[in-house]
Amino acid sequence: MKRREFLASLSAITVASTLSVKGFPNIIGKAKPREFPPLPYAENALAPVISAQTVNIHYNRHHKGYFDPVNKLTEGTPLAEAPLEEIMMKTYKDKANLNSPSLFNMAAQVWNHTFYWNSLTPNGGGAPTGKMLDKIKDSFGDYETFKKQLTDASTSTFGSGWSWLVADKKGKLSVVKTEDADNPMTGGLKPLLTLDVWEHAYYLDYQNKRADYVKAVIEKLLNWEFAAKNLG
Repeated sequence: MKRREFLASLSAITVASTLSVKGFPNIIGKAKPREFPPLPYAENALAPVISAQTVNIHYNRHHKGYFDPVNKLTEGTPLAEAPLEEIMMKTYKDKANLNSPSLFNMAAQVWNHTFYWNSLTPNGGGAPTGKMLDKIKDSFGDYETFKKQLTDASTSTFGSGWSWLVADKKGKLSVVKTEDADNPMTGGLKPLLTLDVWEHAYYLDYQNKRADYVKAVIEKLLNWEFAAKNLG
């Protein structure tokens, strides 16, 4: 889903109502920009699907590289101690603030990356069980249809972006994709899981074979327990 499509969908949604959507992951929602979130596992924990080298570079250079500018751009402002969601929702469409595009991108990328690391877990993947499987069946018909939609969203993004499993305000699940740093919360959707399809997420391990990376993550690393907690 392109950013302009999200903006078009917001005609009846205010920033306040979006921020009040229940169930945003506490692991993200309570974080402040000056606190760089730790990885939820060792750097080698996702191997061989994602190597320790990829995790190290992705986390310490790319993720951290977005985090530091957030501190710089918010220092001395009312947003200095604000949660990342608040920064994102107050800057993504604020055309009057010339720093907003940069601040939105940096804050959203910190949030997206933290969410991504928690969307993965060693010995994960495959079909969920229990309530999550029921929700998948209710929304997609069956797990294989969901898997195909997530695969298609992840492999069809031209350039950089993210694919997401999200829930709307009625609890119906869907798969969406966003470009660059964009996040489904700006469209009033609640993220449950995400896949990073920026090249730095997979190129050292898979080169240009994004589809192989996507297939391996879906089958072996998706963190359904995290998704269930986010669903509430």
